This record gives sequence, structure tokens and C-alpha cells, in this order.
Amino acid sequence: MGTLQQYGLLLGLTSGVIGLVLCLFALTRAIGRTQQEPGKNVPATAGKLSRNPVWVRYHARYYGYTLLFLAFDMEMAYMYPWAVVYRQEGLVALLDMGVFLAILFLGLLYGWSQGALRRQ
Repeated sequence: MGTLQQYGLLLGLTSGVIGLVLCLFALTRAIGRTQQEPGKNVPATAGKLSRNPVWVRYHARYYGYTLLFLAFDMEMAYMYPWAVVYRQEGLVALLDMGVFLAILFLGLLYGWSQGALRRQ
């Protein structure tokens, strides 16, 4: 398959996906009718109306929690495929995962030293 044919295939698939999305959007606009309800656009918290404005700012201390959560979330995202490949690769995969976990552990130690794990 030549380069021009590959680009043509890519263009065809892209236009097909865009056409499908537009058709589905037009279908939902034609079939579904929106109903206006009095409390539909009012922000609520646990079933009660919120006294505070919706656009509140979060304190900067949550930044550390967020970074630690993302680090360990990425750890789990990489450990599942690694577990599949581990039997095939053997010791090389084990050492690679050890380096990856060591880097994450250093990030945890840094967050701990900066006070990211302290309760406020």
C-alpha cells in the first residue's frame, strides 16, 4: 500500500467518523426535545441548594495531593501491561519496573518532605 493510498484511507476514515458524529448529533436534535424545568440549571449539593457560588477556588495545599494521586494512578496504569509482559521479558522487565517504582518512591519522599501528606 503506497503512501498516497494510506493518506486516502486516513482521510476516508476521518471523514466517516466526522459524518457519523454529525448524523448522530442531528438525530438527537430532531428526536429529543428539551424540557425546561424550574430547578434544572440551579447548582445543588446533596439535594439542597448551595449557598456558596459555584465558581469557588480550591486552596493551593490540594496541589500536593493531586500530584501524588496522579503519580500513583500512573503507576497502576503501567503495572497492568507490565504484568502481562513480565513472563515474556523476565529479569529485564523486573529491573525496568524497579527503576520506575524507585522514581515514584522518590516523588513520594519529596512530597512527604514538603509536607504534602500533613493533615490541614
